[in-house]
Amino acid sequence: MIQSLTVILLYLASLPVFALILARQPHKDLPPWAICLSLVATETSTLTIVSVPGVAFLHGYVFLGLALGYLFGRVAVAIWFLPLHERGATSIYRYVGQRFGHRLQKLVSGTFLLTRLLAEGVRLYAGILPVSLLFASIGYPVPDFVLLIGIVVLTLAYTLAGGLKAVVWSDTLQLVLYLGGSAACGIVLFDRIGPAVFHAAPLFTSGLPAFTNPFSVTGAVVGGAILSLASHGTDQLMLQRCLAARTLGGARAAMIGSVFVVALLFALLSFIGVGLHVLWPEYQGAPDALFPKFILTLPPILRGLLIAGILAATMGSLSSAMNSMAAATRSDFFPKNTLSLRTATSFWAVLLVATALLFSHPTGSAVVFGLSIASYSYGATLGIFLLAMLAHSRDETSGIAGFLVSIAVLGLLAMVRLDGHPIAFPWLVPAGVIAAFVGATVFSKLRRIGFQK
Repeated sequence: MIQSLTVILLYLASLPVFALILARQPHKDLPPWAICLSLVATETSTLTIVSVPGVAFLHGYVFLGLALGYLFGRVAVAIWFLPLHERGATSIYRYVGQRFGHRLQKLVSGTFLLTRLLAEGVRLYAGILPVSLLFASIGYPVPDFVLLIGIVVLTLAYTLAGGLKAVVWSDTLQLVLYLGGSAACGIVLFDRIGPAVFHAAPLFTSGLPAFTNPFSVTGAVVGGAILSLASHGTDQLMLQRCLAARTLGGARAAMIGSVFVVALLFALLSFIGVGLHVLWPEYQGAPDALFPKFILTLPPILRGLLIAGILAATMGSLSSAMNSMAAATRSDFFPKNTLSLRTATSFWAVLLVATALLFSHPTGSAVVFGLSIASYSYGATLGIFLLAMLAHSRDETSGIAGFLVSIAVLGLLAMVRLDGHPIAFPWLVPAGVIAAFVGATVFSKLRRIGFQK
């Protein structure tokens, strides 16, 4: 156990140093491959590392099927959404402000900040669980609050010191670490159970009522494509990285390339989950506890690397969230630069710790829970972006009406149950888009009728 802790501490000490050294290199531009890896590190986070093996244990290679839908969505983002924004723009919601007005820009940006706060809070808490288990196993339990403060303070330090460049380079280093750790886990599983680890498992699932299964063929491919269109086309957290590319071609290469990297990660983690189903067929615990439990059975150094990898995922998504939320806050709510980025970043860091403690015990799979939180706003936001791109009207009031109608519809859908099952997260996005279009169109026509009278 001491060896594992030593590896983790060495990682925590070296990461900020390497990230800052790379961020301060004389070349100005971030290479597309680094932006690509940063995108994957940002979107995957701890929830992916901890939860995907548990989902694969129960359902097979379903996340790999979801990646197929992601491919279609990101190609569409690269072709139609990336050209909308200026290179180096600090907030992607400026496009909404330019198209409709500043009130709608602030409403959309504020919704992003709120839902990102909730989703990142879930991610942050999930990231400390393996570390907490490790300390408890050697007889030195550490309170969750102390671990949260430690991780947030360390991440905040290199985020403030190096800005977006440090965030991108740290993301890149962290992704390499947990990709390598996941591959090493697969090798250990093969060593323990032999060729049986290649147990056949489904790519899609069936048997649930329509619109309640996120991993059916239509849910994964169609719903996943629309979800990816929203998450990577209208989310400040993702697009901020692409806008740091020197050229539109570089941004497009990073966006499309990220699909293949995330598919590789999903394949490795799903392979681990399917292998654990062969190794522990009688396992009855929580799905999210499966992989952390397996990590504690590994040799000490590899165990330390894997836990460091989970910490890497936590810190990568955390630094990205703090940086993007601070940039959106300053650009959309304090356009005259009356708020410093350091102050805004520190403010969101405090709120993230509080939110992580609030959502410390989600039920079911944490990765599905986190995706569901984000999906409640993605539909409304994507609807507004599509209205801005496709509609001829620049009526801000109708845009606000459409956005609010979409949020209300998604709130109602959160309470809907079909044979006891909630609406699956990929379908929340198209529902929100339709509601935004209908709400804006109906309100615009009612206003026209009122003006005519």
